[in-house]
Amino acid sequence: MQINPVLSPLLMLPGIKHAFFTREGGVSQGVYAGLNGGIGSSDDPDAIGQNRALMAGYMGCVPEKFLSLYQVHSPDVVTVETPWESSQRPHADAMVTKQRGISLAIGTADCGPILFADREAGVIGAAHAGWKGAVSGVLDATLLAMEALGADRQRIVVALGPMLSSANYEVGPEFKARFLSEDAENIRFFSAGPRADHPHFDLPGYIHARLKRLGVSQLWDSALCTYADEARFYSYRRMTHRKEADYGRLIAAISLI
Repeated sequence: MQINPVLSPLLMLPGIKHAFFTREGGVSQGVYAGLNGGIGSSDDPDAIGQNRALMAGYMGCVPEKFLSLYQVHSPDVVTVETPWESSQRPHADAMVTKQRGISLAIGTADCGPILFADREAGVIGAAHAGWKGAVSGVLDATLLAMEALGADRQRIVVALGPMLSSANYEVGPEFKARFLSEDAENIRFFSAGPRADHPHFDLPGYIHARLKRLGVSQLWDSALCTYADEARFYSYRRMTHRKEADYGRLIAAISLI
C-alpha cells in the first residue's frame, strides 16, 4: 500500500511541502498496523524508523532532518535552526522555522495537527493542539514565533488536519465548566450527548474559532475524524474504549523546499 496523505489546497504553494500522513503505506503490525510514526509508542523501533524514513522521503528530506518533539500538551514553541537527535527532542508542542530542507513533524492520535505557512516570508510552523494546548495558547504562541521570524499574520495560511470530532468527543461536566470559566461564549462548542451530564466537545470548531480570533483569515479544515475512520487513522480514544495496550501516532509534517 502506498503512502496516501491528506493534503490541504491552502498549503499547495510553491516552495512548501506538507502532508497529514494517514496509516496507509507503513510497515508496522498489530495495533500499530500501518505508518506509525510515534517515537513514544511501544512499537518495534525498527518499524518506526522505517515508517519515518518513508515519510521523510515523501517530504524530500533525509530522516535526520525529519524532526519531532517530546510533546507535553503545553503552549511552548521551539524555533528550529539546526536538527537534533531523536533522544534530544525538546519538550514542547510546536515548532517554527525559516530553514529549508527541515521537516517539522507533529505526532497526534486524536489531538489537532495544525500546519502554518507564510510563503512570502519563507516561514512555516507546526503545532500539536489538544484541548490543553489549545486553551493554554499553543496556537497563539506559534503565530508569535512565526512573526518573530518575519511572518505576517495576515498572510499566514493554516490547515487543520484529522482529529477527534464532536460526534465522538464525549467529556465530563468538569471539562465543560473549565471552558465556560475561561469564556462563557465557549458554550457554543458543546452539544448534548446520549449520556446526561456528558456533553460532546467540538475541538476543531474551538481551534478554528480561536485562530480566527487571533487574526488568521485563511483557514482550511480537513473535517476528518480520527476515531471514526480506523482504516486511515490511529485514535487514542478508540484504543481506550477497546482496552488495547497502546496505539500508533499519525504524523503531520511541513517543510520549505
